[in-house]
Amino acid sequence: MGRRVVIIGAGFGGIGAAIELRAHGYTDVTILDASSGIGGTWLANSYPGAACDVPSHLYSYSYAQRRTWSRLCSPQSEILEYLRTVATEYGVADLVVPNTRVGECRWDDDAKHWLVEAETDGQARTWTADAVVVATGQLAQPSIPNIPGREDFGGHTFHSAEWDHDHDLTGRRVAVIGTGASAVQFVPEIAPVVGRLSVFQRTGNWFLPRANVLYPRAVRALMKVPYLQRIRRWGLKNVYLESLTLAIRTPRSFGWLLSFRSKWFMRRQLRDPEVRRKVWPDYTFGCKRVLFSSYWLPALQRDNVDVVTDSVERIESDGVRTADGALHRVDTIIWGTGFRTTQFMFPMEIVGRGGTSLRDAWADGPHAHLGMTVPGFPSLFVLYGPNTNTSGGSIIVYLEAQARYLRTALEEADKRGAAAVDVRADVEAEYDREVQERFRGTAWLACDSWYRDESGRIITNWPGYMVEYEKATQRLDPSEYEFL
Repeated sequence: MGRRVVIIGAGFGGIGAAIELRAHGYTDVTILDASSGIGGTWLANSYPGAACDVPSHLYSYSYAQRRTWSRLCSPQSEILEYLRTVATEYGVADLVVPNTRVGECRWDDDAKHWLVEAETDGQARTWTADAVVVATGQLAQPSIPNIPGREDFGGHTFHSAEWDHDHDLTGRRVAVIGTGASAVQFVPEIAPVVGRLSVFQRTGNWFLPRANVLYPRAVRALMKVPYLQRIRRWGLKNVYLESLTLAIRTPRSFGWLLSFRSKWFMRRQLRDPEVRRKVWPDYTFGCKRVLFSSYWLPALQRDNVDVVTDSVERIESDGVRTADGALHRVDTIIWGTGFRTTQFMFPMEIVGRGGTSLRDAWADGPHAHLGMTVPGFPSLFVLYGPNTNTSGGSIIVYLEAQARYLRTALEEADKRGAAAVDVRADVEAEYDREVQERFRGTAWLACDSWYRDESGRIITNWPGYMVEYEKATQRLDPSEYEFL
């Protein structure tokens, strides 16, 4: 088919969308990525201990299953190798234009197409596209808090998503600021190596156990039994992972039971009463991201590790000053402060019909029909967009559903001989209202978290189950769209 499609991002979303489009006859597809190649977050995040916290049999494409995963939740290197292999096998690896940072996507009202302006290795380039797929995700832009004196630090500093593998941590005095999902993985890895480790925590986390050891030989053999993997994938998707979403949606019933499981596990691991006091969470189970690790809490109780709960007041040349006046002298600071999850594709500029900026359209917070389409931005599809993050499931399930949906949208435009497809404003507004309404009574609203914007509105997460999102995106209703 002659429709030109530009995909921005070569992670799971972008690669999956390209495979879906190519499989249905859309051959003029280009994938642009600011990094050196395929991988997305799994190319950027190579810190010690980096791994997925979703079982690999579900954190993979349904049509490209693999029976050779080394453990339940595979490490970064295996996931990256898997994605690159799938891209090659399905013939989309050569579609990627690396080292290309998109600055602006602008809709031409007269020509009815998009102009995508980017820079490749310092050279300006422009692509013309009938459809643009923004697959930059929610976990792409590292977040470093604007702490006073940050530029005055005389030692070495880096973010976990930009790990400096040339910087030897052996014997060093290290500060880790932030205790989110990334820190939970790399702190147990570096704690035995460093001389002294100070972990600066703002809030504690709820934990559930996960040792994530190598599969025994017997398990690896069972994984090769016909149909067994399909059954296991079904169980992981419809029972195991959805149970966490059920707990978050029903905090006073099933949520209470799962929180009891978490408390029992944490009390067993936290033998040191002082550390237990410091790290015990003071909010409803499931309000913030529930983390899986059997190694984090023991690491915090090592003799060379301190947990600091006083807030960081400023960074000085030789360490971190906290609100109690103490100076924690360190020579290395590692930011484990996560990502700017509510920024989505920004600072990229996207300009739609009538010169309307997406920034202006989202002035009161990001929103999109089914998390993908925004009124006034024809044939623009956002993957892993507003309200499509999952607290308990696999984002790959959502991305596959989105790839199918955007492909059917283009097919509907083809049937009508239309240049583009644009979601109706009233449809998108009603959808957004219904999504926000579904958060009522859930744990998501019980505290502040990175799921919410400055107004308190949840803009990252889907309020239901994976199967519900798959059903909602199973077919495109043409009456919800305007065909240009």
